[in-house]
Amino acid sequence: QVQLVESGGGLVQPGGSLRLSCAASGSIFSFAVMGWYRQAPGKRRELVASITTTGTTNYADSVKGRFTISRDNAKNTAYLQMNSLKPEDTAVYYCNARIVTTVVTLGDYWGQGTQVTVSS
Repeated sequence: QVQLVESGGGLVQPGGSLRLSCAASGSIFSFAVMGWYRQAPGKRRELVASITTTGTTNYADSVKGRFTISRDNAKNTAYLQMNSLKPEDTAVYYCNARIVTTVVTLGDYWGQGTQVTVSS
């Protein structure tokens, strides 16, 4: 069983920056695709960014050029650097670890979420 713990959220003004961290327990971190999702009130949870075991990244169009996802396999930790934050970035951000094949998900783990609020 894998546990994910997010940290680094908070209140920031538009244009500011935050760095989220996701610390993973368990033995499968190096085998997992890591992702950051977010969910705003009244909206569906959406993928923000993901990174594969080999470092290939993917970003939502809304955050491309502003957010950077990274991982440190030696520390079992994933990060989301968020720059040029906008009010529409306000949401609860969730860390996700997923073990996948091309057709099925073998494991899917979530953190508890951390609140990011962008407001002036």
